[in-house]
Amino acid sequence: MTIRVLVVDDQAIVRDGLVTVLSLVPDLQVTGEAADGAEAIAAVDRDVPDVVLMDLRMPGTDGPTATARIVADHPQVAVLVLTTYADDESIVTALRAGARGYLTKDAGRTEIATAIRAVASGQSTFDATVGARLVAQLAGGGATASPPAVPALRDRFPDLTPREADVLEHIAAGRTNPQIAAELFLTVPTVKSYVNQVFAKLGVATRAEAVARVLR
Repeated sequence: MTIRVLVVDDQAIVRDGLVTVLSLVPDLQVTGEAADGAEAIAAVDRDVPDVVLMDLRMPGTDGPTATARIVADHPQVAVLVLTTYADDESIVTALRAGARGYLTKDAGRTEIATAIRAVASGQSTFDATVGARLVAQLAGGGATASPPAVPALRDRFPDLTPREADVLEHIAAGRTNPQIAAELFLTVPTVKSYVNQVFAKLGVATRAEAVARVLR
């Protein structure tokens, strides 16, 4: 299955580089480019790609604003942020807008392609730096927080069992079901069951929605 991708960045040289790199990946097809959020919204309305590779800080309509509009109008379209910024405010703003994944521009072709496939399949994905900051956010104290995240989640979502809170923490850190299974010494089908239970209790349908709910 070919995944159709829209590339959004205000710097032409960055867009050109991304288009060139993604064109070398057999299962990815670049459907177009956009230089700002307004162009991105129009391109999604016109072409309805599977994934939007979205920069955050652009003149005019910025990435979070465009993301929120795209997700509202085309919920089947996944937004994957690719940006220079990995500060807490940028991450939280993007996820609250509806982004399913978040990478920094240090990511290579393989990592970007893997993330595109993940968000296209409904998963959330974050690079290691962003995942670590998310876990710190869940702990309630920013990037330098030391208290464990899970007790805070149990306090905020008392309907979750301790194991479900464990699973939610790993979801928020961007881990896949096999990775969660390895971390918690569970089988993948068991993790899938826990994920479904967490989604039901939080009233969400995707990992990105679960993360956004946690970060509200």
